[in-house]
Amino acid sequence: MIWQFLILFAEMVSGNDQELIERLRKRDPQAMSDLYDRFSRVVFSVIVRVVRNSAVAEELAQETFMRAWNRGTDFDAARGKIGPWLLTIARNRAIDYLRSTAGQQQANTFELVSSERVSLFVNTEDKMVDQETARRIRAAFSTLSENQRRVLELAYFEGLSQSEMAAKLGQPLGTVKTWVRTALGSLRETFNAA
Repeated sequence: MIWQFLILFAEMVSGNDQELIERLRKRDPQAMSDLYDRFSRVVFSVIVRVVRNSAVAEELAQETFMRAWNRGTDFDAARGKIGPWLLTIARNRAIDYLRSTAGQQQANTFELVSSERVSLFVNTEDKMVDQETARRIRAAFSTLSENQRRVLELAYFEGLSQSEMAAKLGQPLGTVKTWVRTALGSLRETFNAA
């Protein structure tokens, strides 16, 4: 579920990463090791959720950390935290893979992968965020309809545009736009109220 991802995301933005960022800029190998130790499970979890293949996800996770190492000197802490930056790299690598020829071929093969298996790789609520944050996220998503949750998942995990979502769901574009707009508005309202 997308709320599980949001719990992981909340943990990623909660730490102070300034010292780690400085060490990455100085090309400290231990900084890369620390970055990997801290974020490897969540990066893998997000990628496997998108590509639905653990072997491919492992390769893409390694590529994600290599890109972070190569681009670490460009990271600007004033623009955000390192966790969301790393997660963006991971998500983009996974979507790029799906759009590639190899990704298209893999999508045509049958593999049993449950979206709930992501929980085998990360212990979300106990280790990543406190129970109150988890409760707020679940409560916010429980207010959404199934269609609203589905379009948010398609947008985030598959990188689909609203037109692509409409085609995939067999719904008019205006309906999909309404679902997205009302879902985001509802989440915004719920979190602003808190």
